[in-house]
Amino acid sequence: MGVQLPLQLALRDSATFANFVAAGQGEVVQALQHGTEPLIYLAGATGTGKTHLLQAACHAAAAREYSVAYVPLLRAAEFGVDSIAGLEQIQRVCLDDIHAVAGQMLWEQALFNLFNRLREHGGQLIVVATHKASQLPFALPDLVSRLNWGVIYGLQLLDDADKITALRLRAQARGFELPDEVGRYLLARLPRDMHALFAVLDQLDYASLAAQRRLTVPFIKTIIA
Repeated sequence: MGVQLPLQLALRDSATFANFVAAGQGEVVQALQHGTEPLIYLAGATGTGKTHLLQAACHAAAAREYSVAYVPLLRAAEFGVDSIAGLEQIQRVCLDDIHAVAGQMLWEQALFNLFNRLREHGGQLIVVATHKASQLPFALPDLVSRLNWGVIYGLQLLDDADKITALRLRAQARGFELPDEVGRYLLARLPRDMHALFAVLDQLDYASLAAQRRLTVPFIKTIIA
C-alpha cells in the first residue's frame, strides 16, 4: 500500500537492510525485518545508522504491501502535530529523531495518543532517538513510560574495518568499486562520522564521473586536501 510521507519527503533508495553493516547487531535487523512487537525503540549516537535502519524498515514493510508512514521529527516544526492525525490506521509507523520534540508538550501529548491508538488498532510503532526515553528531556511522564514499554535496542558505532565495508557497500549501490586503500585513506584524512564519510564519497563519485577517472588515492588527493 506504499509509504505515506509528510511534505512529499522521499525515502532514500539506498537505505536497505542489504547494504547495512550490522556489525554484531543482527538481532536489531532481524527484529525490524520480521518482528511483530508493537513498539521498537532504537537509541544511538549520530552515525550509528538509525535513520538508515528506520527507512529500511519502511521499504521492507512497503514491499510486503503493508501501509507505512515515515515521519522525520527533526522537521516537526514544518508540518505540525496535525500531520500525525489518523496514523493509527497505518500498519507500521516510523518516527525518526523523536528526541527533536522532547519538551514540546503538544507533540508529546500527540505521540502519547498515537501510541495508544496504534495499540488499539494492532499497528506497530518504530522510533529512533539519540538516547533512551528516560535520558531525554520529555515533560510527559506517561509518554516516557509508554516508550520504555517497548523493545529497546542500543546501536553501536562501527569500527574502522566495518566503516570501510559500509563505504564499499555505498559505492556499490552507486555503481562503482571502492578499493580498500581508498577507504583507508578516507578514514585517515576525514572525520570518522559516517554521514561525513558518505557525503565525501558521493562528492568523489561525481568528480570521478566528470573526469572519467577511477577512484584512486592520487585522484582523491586532487579533490580533497
